[in-house]
Amino acid sequence: MVMPDDSDSFRLRVVSEALRLFAEKGYEATTVDEIAEAAGISRRTFFRQFRAKEDVVFADHEILLAQAAEFLSAEHDDPWDAVCDAAMLVFERFSHWRDVARRRYAVVHAVPALRDREIVTVFRYERLFVEYLRDRLPGVSDLALVQFAALVTATHNYVLRRMVRDESAPTSQDLREVLSEVRATFRDGVPARPRTEDDVVVAVFARGTAPRRVAELIERRLNGDH
Repeated sequence: MVMPDDSDSFRLRVVSEALRLFAEKGYEATTVDEIAEAAGISRRTFFRQFRAKEDVVFADHEILLAQAAEFLSAEHDDPWDAVCDAAMLVFERFSHWRDVARRRYAVVHAVPALRDREIVTVFRYERLFVEYLRDRLPGVSDLALVQFAALVTATHNYVLRRMVRDESAPTSQDLREVLSEVRATFRDGVPARPRTEDDVVVAVFARGTAPRRVAELIERRLNGDH
């Protein structure tokens, strides 16, 4: 028997064995006793670590949510950047646990109840980011905080799914570059405003107006002077 050490590596070992059995036998057909035996632990030990069979499927998410929360609890110069860095941390951990992520993807998409649980789990990352930003940026519009957290989470999840499916195998650098673009859409905590008619200046001058005078008047108008 392998004695548990309450470490993340122990829990991930159980998760890996459980997902292997789910893939081979099916989620419903696999019992807790079979998971415990494959992981080299007792049934009692299993239930000390996991409340139910369903919890095993998402145990790595629980680990990563805790690590992301710990990361955000530290001091950061820029809270917006910190959220992007937290998303990077999650992605890089999943990169190391790619086999586990791939097995879970296959199992979850075969079991409707697990798909529902996955949606809830993913939302917890977004909620973590929103609550962090609310605490660090009390003067910023709540809508902007929610928009930013949702955009970071959705971007991370999209790239992660591509990695799990092995579609061109995106890397951490790929995600970092995309998140940099996401960050750039928020200027001083405000989503970049799309160009409108108000952003276009139409200038009409009498024929013969001196070029220097044209340039001066256009510059004043662009600067908001009237």
